[in-house]
Formats: sequence, structure tokens, C-alpha cells
Amino acid sequence: MNIFALSGFINGIIAILFGSFVYFSNRKGKANQLFGLMSASIAFWGISYGIWQMSTDKNTALFWVRMLSIGSTFIPIFFFHWVLNLLDLIKAKKKILILGYVLTFIFLFSSFSSLYIKDLVPILNFNWWPQAGILYTLYIIIGYCGFTAYGFSLLLKSYKTIDGYKQEQIKYVLLGSLLGLGGGITNFPLWYGIAYPPYGTFLVFLYPFMIGYAISKYRLMDIRVVLTEALVGIIGFVLLIQIFTSRTPFEYTWKGSLFVSFMFLGYLLIKSVLQEIKRRKELQQLYQKVEKLNSAKSEFLSIASHQLRTPLTVVKGYISLILDGTYGEVSKKMVRPLKNVFQSNERLLTLVNDLLNLSRLDAEKIELTLGPTSLEKLISDIVEELQINAKKKGLYIKTEKSSKSLPEIMADKDKLRQVILNIIDNAIKYTQNGGITIKTETTPLKEKIIISDTGDGMTKEEIANVFQMFTRATAGIKNHTGGSGVGLYVAKKFIDMHNGKIWIESQGKGKGTTFNIELPIKQTKNEKNTK
Repeated sequence: MNIFALSGFINGIIAILFGSFVYFSNRKGKANQLFGLMSASIAFWGISYGIWQMSTDKNTALFWVRMLSIGSTFIPIFFFHWVLNLLDLIKAKKKILILGYVLTFIFLFSSFSSLYIKDLVPILNFNWWPQAGILYTLYIIIGYCGFTAYGFSLLLKSYKTIDGYKQEQIKYVLLGSLLGLGGGITNFPLWYGIAYPPYGTFLVFLYPFMIGYAISKYRLMDIRVVLTEALVGIIGFVLLIQIFTSRTPFEYTWKGSLFVSFMFLGYLLIKSVLQEIKRRKELQQLYQKVEKLNSAKSEFLSIASHQLRTPLTVVKGYISLILDGTYGEVSKKMVRPLKNVFQSNERLLTLVNDLLNLSRLDAEKIELTLGPTSLEKLISDIVEELQINAKKKGLYIKTEKSSKSLPEIMADKDKLRQVILNIIDNAIKYTQNGGITIKTETTPLKEKIIISDTGDGMTKEEIANVFQMFTRATAGIKNHTGGSGVGLYVAKKFIDMHNGKIWIESQGKGKGTTFNIELPIKQTKNEKNTK
């Protein structure tokens, strides 16, 4: 057996193996069926090629040349059909595909005529090499080169426009097609008397091998079950043969027991693989549903928040005007109900704003607008704004400035204001006696804000969960029923966006709570310009 005969048999065996694995993994799948047919054509060509190279007389050689021609005739059209299926282009290219099959069958029916193969002649080290007839030349131009090149161009075009795992699939299909089909082309010069050895034949096996690799690795078709079944079947067959080679009853017994035990374990292995694949598919489907629901939830929150915020702002404005006497004097009887309505509207407006921020955070549509920010001034403005609410409850708010003046930092002033205001406002709501102390500290790299209250405090479990969405401490639920459990979640997200840290400390129930906010110091634009 010469090396070219060996290459033909290797190409055929590899095509059979990969074609069988892919086809039997999903016999009803169109892609699997087409890959099976394409592999069968390569296998038919490869094995016929090997037998032809071993032929000892002209008639036998001519017969196997015609056989390999049948296999090679179908390779381009099955490849083209498979590519169209892979790229979902069958409907768009239906007429071209039909024309390709018509031409393929014309070439097939002429393969035993002299118009396809004129004769066999000795060339180089080959005793019987075929010479091309006019129809074989048309097959090379239209079939092999034409449809192969067209399929290759469609793959290349698709590769440039997509991404993800499908791009990886196409990459290996392109590489396998280029090497395998390109290697097959090296057989053609000798058909026209050009003395060029067909060394590319050794590359043909890469065609089904690399496409099969893409299929198994990049989810084109799942062949794990077939591989497991094949492994169990091969080992089981070997063990069964061993039983028939036994000579004593004891050998029959232990070898038979080993065979039965292995087949039972093999059955369990195959069953577990099937269950794993089933669970994986179910999880993928559930994940897709969750993604859709999450997207719908975010969209609903965004739309609902936008639609609610405008009328609530209008209601707030009108109630303020009524309380201020713009539309006439308000009776003492009506003042309290109107203030209650105003406060309820404020709580609802805060909730709507929190939900709007939440939907924007989920959609990653919130961006920081950085600018020089003085934390000391920001805290001073917020304390002045909330001082009235604290006095109404008989609470104090005091600030303790750092011994060093805090430099300005590059930050989003509005978002930091929302975070600090939310924490101090919560402290006022959830503190019944005492008050709130706000301290500031600075280091060469960071600025720190410490907000302490004398409220009910928190347990370790509450501290661990308080920054989660829609979660509130028991003190908040007891003392302020109108909260949403969204504010601290949004606050943590905003601090994270600043590359900072926020955390809570508490000695337990009745011992107050301390919020710590740490922000990195960044140079302001003015500082950069003065350097």
C-alpha cells in the first residue's frame, strides 16, 4: 500500500466517524442530515481513492476512478447546501441550489462515459491516472470550484458581520474548507497531464475533522451522547469477545459478570449524559425567559415612572400654591388635610424617582457627570434643608468638620447629594430621640463621610441585607411604613460608580447606626491647569 492509498483510507474513515457522530446525534436535524451526506460523499471518495491506488490492472483502476468521481461529484453541492442551511439562506438561494443539484446529477449520469473520464495513463509514479473529458472539466469549473467558492464567499461575508459563538463556528468551517477542499484540488493537474504530485490529498481529512470540531465545541450540534454511546459500545463489544475466548467455567463467570456490570454502568452513564443535556437545555430556556421578563420589568418601570412623575409634580405644585393662598385663603380645617396630601404626594414622588433610577441602573443608562465638588458645602446645604424636619421631631443635626480642609473632588454632585440626603433623611425618620452627627475625614487618597444616628440600630443580618433591592430594616418598617426599600440600593450603586465604598456599622438594637461613605480624591480641572 502506497502513501496515497493510505491517505485515501484515512480520509474515508475519519469522514465516516465524524459523519456518523454528527448524524446520529440528531437524525431529524437538517444540518445533521446534510453534514452526514457530505461526510458520506467524502468517505465514498476517500475509500474508492485508496482502492484505486492499490489496483493492479487498468479495468479495476478505471472502475474505482469512476466510483471516486461519484463521491467527489456530490461533495461541492452538499457543502453548498450545508452552508446555506448554516447561514439560514436556503430560501434566498433556492434557485441556485436547485440548479446545483440538476448539474450534479447530470455530471453523475455521465461519470461512466468517455465525456467524463477519457482514459487512464501512467504519469509520475502512478500506473493508472485518469484524463479529464469535457464534462469533467465543466464539473471542476462549475461544480467543485464554482459552488465551493460561492459557499466560501458566503461564509466569509457572514464571518465579518456576526460575533459570538457562531463566528467561531464559521471560522473553523472556513479553515477546514480551505484546507480540505483546497487539498483536493491538487489532484486535478494530473488529470490534464501536468506532472504535479497530489500531496494536498493528505489535507482532505481536515475538512470533516475541523468542521466536526466546530460542531462539537461551538454548539452547532451536540454529539456528546453519541460519543458516550460509541465508547460504551466499543468497550462492551471488546468485553463480549473476551467471553467467547474463555476456556474454563470460572473465566466464563467472571468475564460474563464484568460484561453485565459494565453494560449496566454504561447504561447509567448514557442516561446521566442525556439528563445533563436535558437539564442544560431547560436552564437555557429558563434563562432566556428570565432575561425577557427582566427586560419587560425594566421597561415597565421606566415607562410607569416617567408617566407618573409628571402628574405628581403638577399635584405637588398646585397643593403648594393652595397652601400659600394663591387661590384664596385656606380655612384652618383644610390646612392639615392638604399638608397630609402634600406629604403623601412627596413620598409617592420619591418612590417614583427611586424606581426611575432603578430602571435606568438596570438598563445601564445612568452616567456620571463629573465636576469639581466640595463635600463640605454639599453636606452643609443638605443639613440646612433637613434641619426643619429634625426640629419637628425634637432631634439635633450637627456636623463635625475634619481638622484639615477637604479638597474638592471630581464627582457627580447631584448623585452624591441624592445619596447623602437619602441617608440623613432616613436617619431622621428612624430616630425617635437624640439626633444625627455628620463627620468628615480626609487622607491623601480618600475623603470619608460618617453619618451616625441614635436610632434603633440594626442586627448583623439586617446590615448584610440592607443594600439589597426592596429590603428594609425592621426599624424602618415599624417607624416609617411609606418607604420602598430602593433608596439604599440606588445609593450603593451610585457610590460604586464613583469607585467608592459605602458600609454600615451598628452595635445592635437600640444602639444607633453609622453609615460610612468613602470616595477617592481626584484632581479637579483647576488643579490640573495650575500644574
